[in-house]
Amino acid sequence: MPTKKKPQVTAARRPAAAAAQARRRELLETAAEVFAEQGYNATTVRKIADHAGMLAGSLYYHFDSKESMLEEILRTFLDELWDGYDTVLDAGLGPRETLEALVTESFREIDRHRAAVAIYQKESKQLVAQERFGFLAESQRRFEKAWLSTLERGVAAHVFRADLDVRLTYRFVRDTVWVAASWYRPGGQHSPEEIARQYLSMVLDGIAVRE
Repeated sequence: MPTKKKPQVTAARRPAAAAAQARRRELLETAAEVFAEQGYNATTVRKIADHAGMLAGSLYYHFDSKESMLEEILRTFLDELWDGYDTVLDAGLGPRETLEALVTESFREIDRHRAAVAIYQKESKQLVAQERFGFLAESQRRFEKAWLSTLERGVAAHVFRADLDVRLTYRFVRDTVWVAASWYRPGGQHSPEEIARQYLSMVLDGIAVRE
């Protein structure tokens, strides 16, 4: 018996699929900017559609709700963040080098996902109460553990001061870094790496062991 041939994706379908994916990314970027500027509760599907230059009904062709859009925005940001963080944490670096790499990676994520970071900062406390956004709480726990363990290793290795309050330092570094999403704009005068270097210079002069 002749075997059935598997359906093949034609050359014409591939560009169409790529275009659809690109349009989806554009819509998510637009939604992220609107959420960040106007707040999640104040943002409607119509507002997102207006900023995207399309009818609200057309937006539903790509997404079933604004909740779905927000979830994808935040998951994409956090997945990329943890790809970078896990690479740093698995590299076997010393505590100071780990801290430097985590700060640098954080600024790179702000550069790539500035609006998503702003949304995360403003909305996460409210969103974690919803079941579909439970992944935010898990990410927060992982984040705190990564930073606290790095600081604790530094104190134990006499790289950071023995009198350092690691939890207070963690909160200071966390807030100092991530608040940059409120003013940072991609393509500005300083690269993410340069801003990280300046921040690290200020922070480490205060917590590094003095010779």
